[in-house]
Amino acid sequence: MKVAIVGATGLVGNVMLNILEERNFPVDELLLVASERSVGKKIKFKGKDISVISIPSAIEAKPDIALFSAGGNTSLEWAPKFAEVGTTVIDNSSAWRMDGTKKLIVPEINASELTKTDKIIANPNCSTIQMVMALAPLHKKYKIKRIIVSTYQSVSGTGVKAVEQMENEIVGKEGDMAYPYPIHKNAIPHCDVFEDNGYTKEEMKLVNETQKILGDRTIAVTATAVRIPTAGGHSEAINVEFENDYDVAEVRELLNVTDGITVQDNLKTNSYPMPMFAHGKDDVFVGRIRRDGSQPNTLNMWVVSDNLRKGAATNTVQIAEYLIKNNLV
Repeated sequence: MKVAIVGATGLVGNVMLNILEERNFPVDELLLVASERSVGKKIKFKGKDISVISIPSAIEAKPDIALFSAGGNTSLEWAPKFAEVGTTVIDNSSAWRMDGTKKLIVPEINASELTKTDKIIANPNCSTIQMVMALAPLHKKYKIKRIIVSTYQSVSGTGVKAVEQMENEIVGKEGDMAYPYPIHKNAIPHCDVFEDNGYTKEEMKLVNETQKILGDRTIAVTATAVRIPTAGGHSEAINVEFENDYDVAEVRELLNVTDGITVQDNLKTNSYPMPMFAHGKDDVFVGRIRRDGSQPNTLNMWVVSDNLRKGAATNTVQIAEYLIKNNLV
């Protein structure tokens, strides 16, 4: 099994490397791929130094699988070229998510849609993944009508420059700004760029990707995405209205038995999800599960996940594992 990581020197690329090693992913040859300025740089994997190569060199090597985390423009330009030589691309950018010819996959929910003919597979947005992980079993049971979600997103979701901005501000050091305002001791209701409808791209990803993954365009979704000064882990306050009534205890039980979900919901011991608990873990953590008393059939929950792991790198690797296990590459 020959595997390429495109964007190996980035935040998510680095986490992908760690996860391949942690999960003992069956890789015989690993190609680490980045921009021309990083070619020749050495990166350790399983105790060995591997030299970074260029994208054209990686295509020439014809890997079985390419895990992409190098930005939308890179994916649009190069993913089809990998696909042409028979490589299955799993892309972590927004480039292909809403393409009608491409699958948008969270393995626990819809991996069964994948076939051998899917040569470019889209990985959803980090904030979408954790939300649909928590909602998919409930949608199956009670049918979702409407979702109102407010996110509290880590600066790591923006990238290295944003993490450095926050760290500089904490110690009072001047430096490059990833955001139009300071992030330390602040909350910025501005994730990604604003669209004509007044929502940001991040907010619209939560709308469109949720409908596509759950396979139901009738689900109404509205979102507000906020950047907060945490170094890792996205949090979401989710209000969900169902067509059918539910029992809170049954909701907890459904989530308890769902792969990839950890329920932290004990008010007596102040047990609820927080980024500090989710850091470095692959599960999605759900708590503060309670009935919305203001209208029928409506539930509130608080959902937290490590955005660089399940929100990005882990989900990508899980897709690759599914493909190998089911002989789809």
